[in-house]
Amino acid sequence: MNKKRQFVVIGLGRFGGSVCKELIEQGNEVLAMDMDEQKVNDYSRIVTHAVVADSTDEATLRSLGVRNFDFAVVAIGDNLQASILTTLLLKEFEIKNVWVKAKNNYHQKVLEKIGADKVIHPESDMGRRVAQQMSDENVIDFIELSSDYSIVELIAVSKLEGKTLIDLDIRARFGITILAIKNGDDINVSPDPDYRITAGELLIVIGHNKDIKRFEEVDM
Repeated sequence: MNKKRQFVVIGLGRFGGSVCKELIEQGNEVLAMDMDEQKVNDYSRIVTHAVVADSTDEATLRSLGVRNFDFAVVAIGDNLQASILTTLLLKEFEIKNVWVKAKNNYHQKVLEKIGADKVIHPESDMGRRVAQQMSDENVIDFIELSSDYSIVELIAVSKLEGKTLIDLDIRARFGITILAIKNGDDINVSPDPDYRITAGELLIVIGHNKDIKRFEEVDM
């Protein structure tokens, strides 16, 4: 089962808010931060903790224990200076995964130069996809087909090593389908039932979100 992770989300606009909601849905702990008291109040009922705070103030970030978090998401809207300074402070705290929303290409270049681990140009509906990738270390990509069904690109973990698709009987046991298997630049579409999986390959599966999660967590 995936270990519960701790996230700090800074900026509670449309994108940051949607990331918060999905991370909580995935069973994670979330510290949400914004300068707008009303936004913080709105999300205080949803997230683990919500605070009104200035993310450009190093002492404030230290007092909140931000340096102990697994992931940080900087979703500050139009204030590029605040976004850049916040990102710089988070990287100085040696947070390993700092994902930042960029307003434009210039903003992206600056963020990359100061060490942002991933720069995001979100559309209004991208929050869910980004949160899925961050929340589950085995998820490489995620396409939402509906509120219940998705196509997900998963890393084949060690427990699948050497097993064939017949051995796994995935469709019968979990109700999901392997559409393709990627190994480096090679892709095997509709793999044969006797295909033997190698750990580290990418499995492209389609199905109900709960069934995909069940497949990830079951002991083979």
